[in-house]
Amino acid sequence: MTQNKRPNLLLLGIDSLRRDHMSSYGYHRLTTPHLDRFSQEGVLFEQHFSPSIPTTPCYASMLTGMDCFGTDVVALRHGGPLGAHVQTLAEVLGEQGYNTTCVGFTGNPSARGFQSYLDYEAWLADETGRCPKAENLNAVTLPELKRLAADDKPFFLFLRHMDPHSPYLPPKPFERIFYGGDEKDPDNHSLDALYEFKPFVDYFKSWFPEGCTDSAYIDAQYDGAIAYMDASIQALFTQLAELGLEEETLVVVTADHGETLNEYECYYDHHGLYESNLRIPLILRYPGKLPAGKRVSSATQIKDVMPTIMELLGIETGIAYDGRSLMPLVRNEQHVTESEMYITECTWMRKHGWRTPEWKLIVALEPDLHYKPTVELYNLVQDPDEQTNVAEQEPEIVKLLAARMEAHIHAREQATSRTNPIYTNLNWHGLGVGAFTSSQQAYDSMHIKSPSSARKLQAKEAKEAAEAKAATAAAKEV
Repeated sequence: MTQNKRPNLLLLGIDSLRRDHMSSYGYHRLTTPHLDRFSQEGVLFEQHFSPSIPTTPCYASMLTGMDCFGTDVVALRHGGPLGAHVQTLAEVLGEQGYNTTCVGFTGNPSARGFQSYLDYEAWLADETGRCPKAENLNAVTLPELKRLAADDKPFFLFLRHMDPHSPYLPPKPFERIFYGGDEKDPDNHSLDALYEFKPFVDYFKSWFPEGCTDSAYIDAQYDGAIAYMDASIQALFTQLAELGLEEETLVVVTADHGETLNEYECYYDHHGLYESNLRIPLILRYPGKLPAGKRVSSATQIKDVMPTIMELLGIETGIAYDGRSLMPLVRNEQHVTESEMYITECTWMRKHGWRTPEWKLIVALEPDLHYKPTVELYNLVQDPDEQTNVAEQEPEIVKLLAARMEAHIHAREQATSRTNPIYTNLNWHGLGVGAFTSSQQAYDSMHIKSPSSARKLQAKEAKEAAEAKAATAAAKEV
């Protein structure tokens, strides 16, 4: 490393990657052999959480070090840009003299402040009927990595991998490495309920094999997509080594949120405040600065990512983050962790709740499209798969957790001088009709047709992206 040159940062913010489907975290299928080896060279956090679902608030927290009160972002369809009251990781590092590049996240409010934006195809199938998402990403990333490495400045390269995000379309042979059955077995009825769910059925039929009846096949596509992505990520690590950058680059592998498979009636998406969506990976490698093979069992959150990166890069920002650096945990120093957390969801439903190591409370702020009860309570110790709602049997627990949640909301509203954004985002669905008054209204109103329509939900139009970029430039001039 050039004397006085700061370390590089390579941040993989993988979309929709649940940690319990990674062999690094003990999954029975060998889905992540390369990331397994990578984790043995660094620090793996065993209990990492993303408490505000889905994509937009998750990345906002990851890339600012703030919670949803600090970012004021809770909804997928967040209206307007990220507030000027927060500074993004790209903005901070740009001010520190870094070259900054974002791959696969153009136009999202949370992607503010990068100097370069590169895009790749991550939604639509090619002529084979599959989508080589990670290879498409590598095609634009590997040349960019070489360009950044050739400059005297340190770099921040952010990659948004999309392979675990539906549609799950890994190329051969990954589409069948975890499945040997008959996905069109007429006696299999595991997808019957999904095909009756009108809001999503057209979307699923657009990429499910025609006549598919077996949910295990779709689950295997998710796992195959992870394995395919894992192999492609190794190409990035290989080039990093060949460029001689391993020793001077902090590499962070994490996710924005998890994914729900054929579970909880949420069907191959990432809505619902269940563990499948909240539990995500976090693995850090920085040779000489981080111990190899260390595993941290304490609970951590996505808002901790940016402060941790700042400490490892040796940058003092003066920002009062809502998150905290995780380095005291890595160094085995005394450190108080947040074992309880406020959780929110604004994707296809508007809900919030309170999670402790033993209990999870979920409260609907308006009727949802799944006709679920207003209050859900799960004992995470006795019922880790969250199959039995015990709200009616445990009214005192509901009351206790609700009180803790309300106290937290009040404290954060006071600290930020802003109303809880989950209360003010009444147009979270983008329909302009206000809060839903019945589950039937929600069911009839919410609809997703195809991967192309899903992509539109995930990103702003090009004009809005250009406006956001112009606003960033204007802000720097002020």
